[in-house]
Amino acid sequence: METIRLLLLHPDAQVRQTLRGYLAEAPGVRVLGEAVSAYEAMELLEHIPYGAIFLGSELEGGVSGFELAQMLDGRGNKPGLVFLATDEALAYKAFELEAVDFILWPAPQERIQRCLERIRQFKPAFQKAGAPAGSEAGGEDDERLVKIPLAEDEEDRFLAALRQAWDFSRRSTPLEIEKLPITLDGRLILVPYDQIIFVEADEDYTYVHTANSKYLTSHRLKNLEDRLKQYRFFRVHRKYLVNLDMVTEIASLPGSNFMLRTAGRTRVELPVSRRRIAELKQILGL
Repeated sequence: METIRLLLLHPDAQVRQTLRGYLAEAPGVRVLGEAVSAYEAMELLEHIPYGAIFLGSELEGGVSGFELAQMLDGRGNKPGLVFLATDEALAYKAFELEAVDFILWPAPQERIQRCLERIRQFKPAFQKAGAPAGSEAGGEDDERLVKIPLAEDEEDRFLAALRQAWDFSRRSTPLEIEKLPITLDGRLILVPYDQIIFVEADEDYTYVHTANSKYLTSHRLKNLEDRLKQYRFFRVHRKYLVNLDMVTEIASLPGSNFMLRTAGRTRVELPVSRRRIAELKQILGL
């Protein structure tokens, strides 16, 4: 029987200790890590293929268990999620996010054993999806690696040309592509700047918001401000950097406060700090 790797993600050390004790003697599973925040969990997921995560609804670091579930949605090798909570009213939300199980805590060891049976039952769903049904190797959508043999002298010339192409010290200006690199599920994706609506700071991390997605990144807001300023992004608040091309309205609020509204399927309102409103008006020619 294949061993299912488990991650215990909960801010309460006593809960983690109790869970570890329950799971210690269970066949076919192995606890390979503990964490208290979504950030720690994401770091571990980059290196360990967990089959399931036991997680609390509230976590340290400002990102809840439900928000983490949304971040993991669509992941190719998505682990099964087992939510632990003291409020049974949260069960509906957990199962809406396709949780394998919801456990009202504290729970007896027998309840955890029943949960493990559900994890084993749904284990195939955690595996990466294979080729689409009906597809055949060699079809027009089949991706293959083509290897071209090179003689030794040809290989040397090719490598020299490649090094020269990527020698940034020879360039008069650094190479800049208008895309933001973001690590997601162990791979690097590139998000075009013009698809970013706004960036939200969260301690040492940031959320990059597009019309359809929300990405947790390790970029600091100050670094993104420096990088994106020339592409019409403006720091409207200590927590928010907004793409001005996405702004559709500036609303005046009581107390000389202002709010930006952005384009997109869901309209987003962002506060503008008082000390930044004058600069924003100047940029907009107001």
